[in-house]
Amino acid sequence: DGRLVFGAGNICNHFYTIDFLENVVVPNLGNMYHVARKKIPHYDAEKKETVKPTANNGIKLESFIFDVFPLSVKMAVLDVERKDEFAPVKNPPGTDSDSPDTARMLFSNVAKDWLTKAGATLAGDTKSDLCEV
Repeated sequence: DGRLVFGAGNICNHFYTIDFLENVVVPNLGNMYHVARKKIPHYDAEKKETVKPTANNGIKLESFIFDVFPLSVKMAVLDVERKDEFAPVKNPPGTDSDSPDTARMLFSNVAKDWLTKAGATLAGDTKSDLCEV
């Protein structure tokens, strides 16, 4: 039916104080790694080429920005409508999803909604014309 499988996501808009980072996060960095088995490209000196493995051949230690959440004394989470607050750009222009074009259209739709709710009447081709506020 078009709905997302999961009800929440993290778009990584996090705000930390310098004091928290210096005095809490940095001293605990060594405890925050996750083991991740990865396909790690490497150089084959005999063939003089980079090998891109098809199976996992190495281990990386990773940590994520949200690994510090348990270290915080106070934290807030904002629950927002995805269509109003999140327009990722991960693909090139002309792509059907997560492109500059789709992000521009999403923000245009938000602007149209704001104007309509404020009592404005939109003119022209309100389906395809872009709107900026």
